[in-house]
Amino acid sequence: MDSVRPSVEGVPDRGHRRATVAVKGSLRALQSQLALLGHRVGSRLKLRDVDLDCLEVLALQGPLSPSALARRAGLHPATMTGVLDRLQRDGWVVRERDPQAADRRAVTVRAVPGRTAEVFRLYAGMNAALDAVCADYTEEELTLLTGFLRRVTDEGATAAEGLTAD
Repeated sequence: MDSVRPSVEGVPDRGHRRATVAVKGSLRALQSQLALLGHRVGSRLKLRDVDLDCLEVLALQGPLSPSALARRAGLHPATMTGVLDRLQRDGWVVRERDPQAADRRAVTVRAVPGRTAEVFRLYAGMNAALDAVCADYTEEELTLLTGFLRRVTDEGATAAEGLTAD
């Protein structure tokens, strides 16, 4: 980006502050709408929000140990045990022994592919809408937006880590 933010003595001008507030407000509205969408998807599938969150972590990061999944989902290990019991009982995940692990009790949690297709089907409308929205932007604009969203995601992860209870 070639433009420079106008400022006086390093302080962004009023227009820049307003634009920043607007971005933050838009991100809050987006978070709220995505949470509502996730809640409705979970309700259709008879999944709790936390269960759907754990399935999303597995979809993004692949098979994980229960403790790694708990860390990435921000859950206490005892809570994770209950989540995994529900997800396994209902056929969403499997726990498999890890033959590579030194501890023979070690397991890996894997999402069941056929079941995760049910989740993706419910998000199909949103995915189609995103395709339509992205079609209105140039490749360069999408690259800029992707960079912005990655940075915001990284800052969100840092903020969440800062709030992690010991």
